[in-house]
Amino acid sequence: MTKKTKQPTLDFKTDWAYAPALEDTKHINLKKQYDLFIDGKFVKPNSKKHFATYNPATEEKIAEIAEANEKDVDKAVKAARKAFDKWSKISAKERGKYIYRIARLIQERAREFAVIETMDGGKPIRESRDIDIPLAANHFFYYAGWADKLEYAFPDRTPKSLGVAGQIIPWNFPLLMAAWKIAPALATGNTVVLKPAETTSLTALKLADLIQDSGLPDGVVNIITGAGHTGAAIVNHPDINKIAFTGSTDVGKMIQKAIAGTDKKLTLELGGKAANIIFDDAPLDQAVEGIVNGIFFNQGHVCCAGSRLFVQENVADIVIRKLKDRMETLVVGNPMDKNTDIGAINSKEQLLKINNYLKIGKAEGADIYQSSCGIPSKGYFCKPTLFLNASQSHRVVQEEIFGPVLTIQTFRTIEEVIEKANNIPYGLSAGVWTDKGSKIFNLTSKLRAGVVWANTYNKFDPTSPFGGYKESGFGREGGLHGLMPYVRL
Repeated sequence: MTKKTKQPTLDFKTDWAYAPALEDTKHINLKKQYDLFIDGKFVKPNSKKHFATYNPATEEKIAEIAEANEKDVDKAVKAARKAFDKWSKISAKERGKYIYRIARLIQERAREFAVIETMDGGKPIRESRDIDIPLAANHFFYYAGWADKLEYAFPDRTPKSLGVAGQIIPWNFPLLMAAWKIAPALATGNTVVLKPAETTSLTALKLADLIQDSGLPDGVVNIITGAGHTGAAIVNHPDINKIAFTGSTDVGKMIQKAIAGTDKKLTLELGGKAANIIFDDAPLDQAVEGIVNGIFFNQGHVCCAGSRLFVQENVADIVIRKLKDRMETLVVGNPMDKNTDIGAINSKEQLLKINNYLKIGKAEGADIYQSSCGIPSKGYFCKPTLFLNASQSHRVVQEEIFGPVLTIQTFRTIEEVIEKANNIPYGLSAGVWTDKGSKIFNLTSKLRAGVVWANTYNKFDPTSPFGGYKESGFGREGGLHGLMPYVRL
């Protein structure tokens, strides 16, 4: 008789090597060191410097990334300027074919992009695989269709390409933000110098590999990496015609000041502190799912996150109870596990910022509630968090936390909630949950937000414009409106 051996007891929250449903990474092709993508090829940085990019879920180094200085930026801009002379003159139909080819290649390599996005950024593989990468491909498909139809986009006007677009993207949706910016720029005949965020540069550099394979003419898209000084060099370069920036409100204000007095066009998509409003006639179970998606999607690293919840007073108790019950089911852990709902915070610095706001909220007198879930001992993780009995004056209500933290307030009347929702420096997005269409139309006309979702949240489509008001920036990306910042009429 064969003696039975005792099987080891595994802690699936920490022992990921044996955890079920893990995405396989063995076939992902990553270099140990990445250089700058300029004029159709990878080149060493003039600075001779590289910096490390880390997996926030494991704290392990993934690769070394080139650090571009002013000379590298100048080289990229010159390559883009030279390419513009040819790219802007080829037929619009031909431009559309190139953009379409990029979209198809993203689809073909979707799994690789999804895994790298999760490794580098910390978001759950389910979100990278099912949302971010398909949506990035769809943006290229959408603008490929517009390339030879600009006369229909701007009837009775003659759209002209601007020239060289400098584009700076954030770390929360790296490939998707690159697609949002590159696709309309190319469709309108412009060339691009793109800088991804320093903590999440890998999918942009993988996109550079893909662009090489697509046959796009050299210099049409240049991708350079670095930190704030690299972005500043792009903003201040005299031969850049257009700046597109997505990121923090503070940096957006600095960019606006830097280009004042120049003829550079500018679009800014900045911070947010969105109101998510639940009326007593809303389908409450559906609304609770919308609340969870609104604030815990991508660990709350979403500029349009529904981070301020307003619940009508007579249903507040039941909504909060249902929300707490739902939070107990959320899995926080290894982003590579297909069962994970909330992955890793993007960086140590961001986790410190979130934890500081948790201290601020408690000091201000709000009641804190966190789910009882365990979190891994290694990596940057934060439990999903509620602040109950919050007030308009609390900093956690007024300031963008950019993490899985939700403040909750109640209201009695429509007039009260409109006033509270608008009493904020930001104006990027909002959500409304009600069974009455009249309420929805009333609120969408009075909420000072660029995007208002009705009975859903965080739904994006390439055909729909996105952007904000007040300190959330100006200009629109996506849809027909997304072409306008890249043309001179």
